[in-house]
Parts: sequence; structure tokens; C-alpha cells
Amino acid sequence: MSVGIWRFFDGNPITELRETAAEVEELGFDAIWFGEFAGREAFTQAALLLAATSRLTVATGVARFDQRSPLAAEGAIRALGEAYPGRFIAGLGGHRPGARPLTALREYLDGMDAAELPGLPQPDPRPRRVLAALGPKLLDLAAERADGAHPYFVPPDHTALARERLGPAKYLAVEQAVVLDAAPEVAREHVGPYVRQAPHHQANLRRLGFTDDDLADGGSDRLVDAVVATGEQAAADRIRAHLDAGADHVCVQVLARTDESYRRLADLLP
Repeated sequence: MSVGIWRFFDGNPITELRETAAEVEELGFDAIWFGEFAGREAFTQAALLLAATSRLTVATGVARFDQRSPLAAEGAIRALGEAYPGRFIAGLGGHRPGARPLTALREYLDGMDAAELPGLPQPDPRPRRVLAALGPKLLDLAAERADGAHPYFVPPDHTALARERLGPAKYLAVEQAVVLDAAPEVAREHVGPYVRQAPHHQANLRRLGFTDDDLADGGSDRLVDAVVATGEQAAADRIRAHLDAGADHVCVQVLARTDESYRRLADLLP
């Protein structure tokens, strides 16, 4: 069972970032993933997390391709892969204003693959490159041009579809939000912004059979329950459901965290 931790570190001091990484490693999780939103530059933050640990895999979930050139991204990925062999995963995604997401990301990957970095050869092993892919066309791009996909805000039904689309050989790392205590209001607070303000998540949920009624008023109970597991047993069951549906790795975003949250989660896993 391959399980990691997913979280945002925006606003947290570097000392907390280092302490969290060390705790996640000590508890036996396989990886720590983090999102890039309005905080530290993603590859710089990855370097801080890698330096604070000795075996933990560190993954961007995701580094936004609209925030840096393809050359800069490729150079950073190679440098981290050389410094920390086998311990870095480059998750890429984002949105470029006015551009079609599929076209923009394909062009970005073209730029990365064409990057001329004579003083920085490709490390061995080469870091995995995964794409934030939800819909079928982006999953196809992940299968064609990357090592796999990193879907976010998805139920196990999507994981099964993603595995079928990617094929058996590609890496599939799925984010799963959990609330370890019975607090449905926390789950609803998490879901609300995605169903109100994120058209790509709205479209993905509709592909999975959710209706406009499910998306209204911050999300129906059915939708909230599908994307957030509430309670310890539900969290353990949901992780297993993703793995049974074809995920290679599940990265868990614990909502309403406390100092004991990650230890409690670790105790739930085999």
C-alpha cells in the first residue's frame, strides 16, 4: 500500500515545513505532495523538503506551468533529480489565460523536451513527470507524454476510468481529502470553492454523473461524500478503494489537521 501526504504549505514558516516533512518520513509514509498556489516557488520548496529528509519522495502536486518557462522547469527538475536520485516527482498542471489547457500543456511539454541544457544532463534515474489530468484528452496526453497522472478532487470511480485511459504501465497518484473526525461542515467547506469556482472540476464531476443539482449550493451531500471521506474508517476504506480501482499511490489531504492527524492516519494503514 503506497500512501503519502498532500497539503498546501502557503503561509507556513520554513521551520514548520521541515518539521512536517521529518514527521511524515518518520511515520513511514512514502511521499509528501504539495500544491503551488500563492506561496513559495514550487521547485525551491521541493528542494527544502528534500533537504529536510533522507528517504521521503517529494512531489509537486502540481507545479504550475504558467508560472515559469519550460526551460526553467526542465532545469529545476534535472537539478533535483541529480541531487536526490529517485526521490523527486515533477507534477505539472495549471491554466494559461486565454489558451486551451490541452494545447497549452502540450506546447509546454514540447518546450521542456526541446530544452538545451548542455551543462545539466538528464539524471539517472530521470524524475517521474506526471500531469494534473482529469478529462479523457488530458489523460491521453499524460499517457503519451508523461509517466502518468496526478488527479485531484476525484472519487474512486474516476480512478478506475483514469487507469483504463492511461493503461496498465503508467503511474497513477490520486489525491484524497479526508476528515478524521465526524465533521461534515469541514468537508463541505473544502468542496464548496471547487464546485463554485473551478470549471474543470465542475466538468469532471458532470462526466462522472453528478448533476447541476449536485453542484448547486456548494455541493450536494452525495457529492461531498464522494470526494471527502469523513471518519477514520471511511478514510481507510477510501484509500483502499482508490488502490483497488487502479491507483499506484494515494496522497491524503487531511482537513482540519491537528498535531496528531498524521500519526492517526498512519495508524489506520497496514
